Amino acid sequence: MGEMLRVSDLNVFYGSIHAIKDISFHVDEGEIVTLIGANGAGKTTTMHAISGLLKPKSGTIDFLGNRISQMEAHKIIRLGLAQVPEGRRVFSHLTVQENLSMGAFTRKDGASAIAQDLEMVFDRLPRLKERRKQQAGTLSGGEQQMLAIGRALMCKPKMLLLDEPSMGLSPLLVKEIFKIIEDVNKDGVTVLLVEQNAKMALEIADRAYVLETGTVKMEGPADELANNIEVRKAYLGC
Repeated sequence: MGEMLRVSDLNVFYGSIHAIKDISFHVDEGEIVTLIGANGAGKTTTMHAISGLLKPKSGTIDFLGNRISQMEAHKIIRLGLAQVPEGRRVFSHLTVQENLSMGAFTRKDGASAIAQDLEMVFDRLPRLKERRKQQAGTLSGGEQQMLAIGRALMCKPKMLLLDEPSMGLSPLLVKEIFKIIEDVNKDGVTVLLVEQNAKMALEIADRAYVLETGTVKMEGPADELANNIEVRKAYLGC
């Protein structure tokens, strides 16, 4: 398995605030890698830099051999890197099916291939199929999260960036969402996951990076970090 994403010496500023300081990490093809850390650690900022929503001050981001650090977001999506944003951001006045179709807007492989993938998403997420004609704004939080994942899958991504998918969901729904993430990964989609629920994230990830105030504080196999005393005290509450 080759390297899919490499972030090297990344520096990102919000105005005069130095939010990301010389961060370096990589994600290999087929992995689930998670970034964990407290609020304000720089996790979402890192995701936005990778997906092209924020331009880094310095450092490089490479995806499948392409330098994407200064690339526009829609071009990054076309390369096969899709983000499921924090807070889900579904189009509330559009139906479930219309939201999913929006996910395919960068594709050039024809209506029949897109229709086929729509059915694949409905097979994977049957609750969305039941609600395909329902307005997205009327869905529950968990269903909106499923819709946001389904919409990203309609881009046919090679890699999925997931930003806080468990936010605001009940423990039962969190389990369901994490099972979906695992299934998507088993189908060959590489995953970079930002998650406050460090326990769940470390359970499904292959490797993890701990971010603190814009720097990588620790890294390693997810099961090792889950048993690390510092990590347990700071993020797992034990």
